Amino acid sequence: MPATWLTSAEQTAWRNFITTLPDLTAALEADLAPYGLTLGDYEVLVFLSEAEEDRLRMCDLAGALRLSPSGLTRRLDGLVKVGWVERESSASDRRVMYAHLTRTGRSKMDEAAPHHVASVRRHLLNPIGDEGVQKLGDLFLLVREHLHALLAV
Repeated sequence: MPATWLTSAEQTAWRNFITTLPDLTAALEADLAPYGLTLGDYEVLVFLSEAEEDRLRMCDLAGALRLSPSGLTRRLDGLVKVGWVERESSASDRRVMYAHLTRTGRSKMDEAAPHHVASVRRHLLNPIGDEGVQKLGDLFLLVREHLHALLAV
């Protein structure tokens, strides 16, 4: 099948996105580093902090993070080691394991959160302004809905 190349505008949009994303991620990671967190670690803490009783089944957390079970195990190992997350067995079903945010983990997230929010504003939201924020939200909603529709088939 012959390629249908991107138009100049499409190519510019794609290249701007794909070359900016690693730089944005690096800037956000750098701003979390003083708190001993990676962006992936912070994401785990956020998901757990938003869950009922600060805990999620491991399979649900892996799904939310888009990680395989072994990928989640590796991600949690460091968080467990420093005492920010603990693994718990289910009292009602021995096959079920939970990831639970500890008090220390909650404190770490609470300490880092204002700085992370400021970092997101500084590196992404402020440069595009209020109108850009609305457009960005709308555009990524369309992309997410499209991708979810494909996965649902």
